[in-house]
Amino acid sequence: MASVKIPEQKVILCGEYGVGKSSLFRRYTANTFVTSTDRQSTLGLDHFDKTYKVEDKVIKLQLWDTGGMERVASITSSYYKFSEAAILVFALDNPASFHVLSQHLLDVVTYAENAKIFLCGNKSDLLPTSRNGSSALDSSSHVTDADVETFCEQCHNLVSATYRTSCRTGEGVEEMFADIARRLVQSNRSRMELQSVDRDSFKIVPPEEATEPSCLC
Repeated sequence: MASVKIPEQKVILCGEYGVGKSSLFRRYTANTFVTSTDRQSTLGLDHFDKTYKVEDKVIKLQLWDTGGMERVASITSSYYKFSEAAILVFALDNPASFHVLSQHLLDVVTYAENAKIFLCGNKSDLLPTSRNGSSALDSSSHVTDADVETFCEQCHNLVSATYRTSCRTGEGVEEMFADIARRLVQSNRSRMELQSVDRDSFKIVPPEEATEPSCLC
């Protein structure tokens, strides 16, 4: 019996150095977290596949990480090429990493124009909390929910979804990737339905049914 090929979707991590892209990659691949003191330099592109089942469909996410080479211009085209999704990552405790996301968004639109775009606020464990234990995002030293909402509005609905994660605790990481897999399946299904409608609306008229041209003489 011939094996069924599982659709493979390339997903890339984008964002400034130090926001936790490689930590997200490690959580995705091995469900581990490496502290800054134990971390070794990781230079070079890396990717890892993981399969998800969404309703009656099976999809394979292929997550790519720059490995600290985001500033090397020569990797740009190959890294973005054929991407189905791009995750713009920023650190919730670092507003500067959030304020430059527009440039990363432009890169995605330029080099991977068909990719769906997602926003990930990482390092949620570093946010200050109020006395009742809820997040307190009113400090100018942190990215607020209002900041994220304003950014999405300015992007004219280019951002498909937003997430909050902590690579240290693992909070929200697996949920984010599972939701991205679900959204990609829905997007592919909608695309196939549109193609089916286009094919059905195209009718070939047999020669005997074609209308004879009127005589102008």
